[in-house]
Amino acid sequence: MYRRIKQILCCTLLLGSSIHTQALSTPTELKPFRALYESRLDVGIELSLDAVRELRQQADGHWVLTSTAQAAIAGIEESSRFTLDDLQVIPQQYQYHHKVFGKRRDAILNFDWPNTRVTNDVDNKPWQMNIPAGTLDKLGYQMQIRLDLPHGKTKLSYPVADGGSLKQYDFEVLGSEPVETPAGTFNAIKVQRDRGEDAKRETYIWFAPELDYMIVKLYQIESDGKEAQLLLKKVETP
Repeated sequence: MYRRIKQILCCTLLLGSSIHTQALSTPTELKPFRALYESRLDVGIELSLDAVRELRQQADGHWVLTSTAQAAIAGIEESSRFTLDDLQVIPQQYQYHHKVFGKRRDAILNFDWPNTRVTNDVDNKPWQMNIPAGTLDKLGYQMQIRLDLPHGKTKLSYPVADGGSLKQYDFEVLGSEPVETPAGTFNAIKVQRDRGEDAKRETYIWFAPELDYMIVKLYQIESDGKEAQLLLKKVETP
């Protein structure tokens, strides 16, 4: 049950940023936002929780993307601090904190770009890993999707520092379809996480052009057939 709830909470936080998909609407700058979501999770019993995704800019010019999901027995908080260089996300620090049934796990990744290295401090046990240029963290790649799709790409791939190793995250644009949410019905762009032909997990994300291509729905099927769904509830902008 502990592992199952942790996986579901991670799904709830997955891909909460907004993206664009038309060359005519290529973003030249990021805009702060705060989006609220509601979740329906199958963990043997039905579990409901709220998720919040927020993007803000600090006085020093750095951007911070935060994502939280909370339930009575569990919660996860993530944050990514990054800069932009010619529409390329440059991660500076990533933090991950989760608690399930009173058990905690914390991770902090600090990116050292002059030496192309990341220091990963997991539960106060730091170690280092060499990384290639363009490596992203587990929130920063979501912002990079937003900046890349306007160029007409239907397949996207990113190196991501994840779980103590360098992994490749792949995505494919499938088309558009109407989506009903508590915030309304939207004609949304559907994107699939590509884990390979033999993958037992499936993840789909829908982005609404009329909301500046913000995510309005996420749906994931786990390897055991259990489902998780995230729907847009409310959008707040400064």
